[in-house]
Amino acid sequence: MTEHGHVAQTALRTGRTQLMTAITLVAIGGIAVSSISLYEHFATSKTSFCDFSDSFNCDIVNRSAYSTVLGVPVALIGVIGYLAITILATVYRNQRETPMLLLFASVAGLGFALYLAYVEKFKLGVWCILCLTSLGLICCEAILSAAAILRAKNQGHV
Repeated sequence: MTEHGHVAQTALRTGRTQLMTAITLVAIGGIAVSSISLYEHFATSKTSFCDFSDSFNCDIVNRSAYSTVLGVPVALIGVIGYLAITILATVYRNQRETPMLLLFASVAGLGFALYLAYVEKFKLGVWCILCLTSLGLICCEAILSAAAILRAKNQGHV
């Protein structure tokens, strides 16, 4: 390999590492937001944590009939999803299939988050700041995961 080829390969690997680090940091943010939401879900008293107005109230969303799926809190699903993304982007960051798995996980999470946004807007008529933050984070995950796939293709790994 020529020196130029070696420099190019090093740059590609560095770019992949930076992408995986960014994916990890965003996922850790998602774990934090989902954990706060999970805590609020099980809180025994109402809070003013994000009760800003009639249009923005996490308590209403977080304790609604839509806050669980088959008895599992939506926030717990978020924690597990972000944890899976974190594990993929750290422990399995160098595996060939990781970028595709990250994209699959993040797009699935984005679809679920968009469904929840639909519920907030059209079923409950109230928004949750934590949920909207999570929606933004999982959207970032999908974009970063797509970038990781493009980087892997440029490296000839996909």
